[in-house]
Amino acid sequence: MGEGPVQYLAETPDGAWAEFLRHEEITDPADLAGVSRAIWAVDVPRLPRVTPKLAEALLRGGPESYAACQAEARRLRRFGARGLGAPSAALHAGSPSGFRTDGDLVPAEPRPERTFVLFGRRPALVGWSACAGGRPRPDLLERVRRF
Repeated sequence: MGEGPVQYLAETPDGAWAEFLRHEEITDPADLAGVSRAIWAVDVPRLPRVTPKLAEALLRGGPESYAACQAEARRLRRFGARGLGAPSAALHAGSPSGFRTDGDLVPAEPRPERTFVLFGRRPALVGWSACAGGRPRPDLLERVRRF
């Protein structure tokens, strides 16, 4: 369609892993032993403030909502948006996000997890390899929203 590249970024490592687990339909902790993926941290100086004008059910839906989400992204891009931010469809809203240290690791408070979509080439972005062959923590499986 000549739309050019699109980059999808999760706000947190858990968000990135959740997207992977959801799309690969991994539900059994035993299956995590076979996972070996790279995770990157990317510095995005200006995150998109544009949000899609779609119902929450569509934004957090499964494959049946892809066409509506893609159409909205095309509309926003046509009107000059360079990207968009939306709630993570791969994580249950309201679940703890991250960890704090208090003598031991304890789950941090829930936070709204977001996904960012960047339209077009972004050669100025800088990324760092966080791991070259890692796997998600087993406790993340319970936070993943399934199709």
